[in-house]
Amino acid sequence: MKHFHSFACFIISLLFSISCQAQEFSKYEKEIYTEGKDTLAYRILMPENFDPAKKYPVLFFLHGSGERGSDNSSQLTHGGNLFLKSEVRKNFPAIIIFPQCAQSSYWSNVIIAPTGSNERFDFQKGGKPTKSMHALLGLVNQTLKKPYVNLNQVYVGGLSMGGMGTYEILRRKPKTFAAAFSICGGDNVANVEKYKNVPLWIFHGSKDDVVNPAFSKSIANQLKIIGKEVKFTVYPEANHNSWDSAFAEPELLAWLFSHQKTR
Repeated sequence: MKHFHSFACFIISLLFSISCQAQEFSKYEKEIYTEGKDTLAYRILMPENFDPAKKYPVLFFLHGSGERGSDNSSQLTHGGNLFLKSEVRKNFPAIIIFPQCAQSSYWSNVIIAPTGSNERFDFQKGGKPTKSMHALLGLVNQTLKKPYVNLNQVYVGGLSMGGMGTYEILRRKPKTFAAAFSICGGDNVANVEKYKNVPLWIFHGSKDDVVNPAFSKSIANQLKIIGKEVKFTVYPEANHNSWDSAFAEPELLAWLFSHQKTR
């Protein structure tokens, strides 16, 4: 009976936690971007005490492949709580946007070839954007037309597939972003030249058996070789989930929002 009571308490606690999280996530407004054939669901968190007469930074956060879909909710699973913290909202008043990639699409136009338990990523140097990336580009353009967006403080970041998408959107819009971060992502190192002027903070777990940390290392090394700003943080004991550690970095948001694009 004791074991049953303990299990019941655990379930109640878990359900309460999920309910509280859902209530918190409700602060992210549900929106749909539609233009022509493009459709993209996204959640947007406006700053506390939002004043449309002011100008605010905007951050686009790109989720991983596991959060793809059409529920306009799953994309908040990793990172959604970070921007709801009272100290974050107070110290970094910004517009936070979480778009959701369609289940059938991908942020990056990388070619993925299954090889046993792992996957091989063949990152492209060019090519057309995927359907979801094309829609994301449109969403970014639409957002930047808002009078309350500070065009000198536009940022992007993401994890796993979203880390790959971060590099992808940087090379497609190299003059848009003031700084960016990529967690356990990857790219064709030849693309570095296209976004070399965007300050980057790159994260990866050294034991990652999903996305090889060598991808992040090669990008960081190339940026260092050409003398550009890059921070590269490796978590020695982390596997693919290096995002929890990255989100816990006390300087991440301070570093990100300290950068402003010079015109």
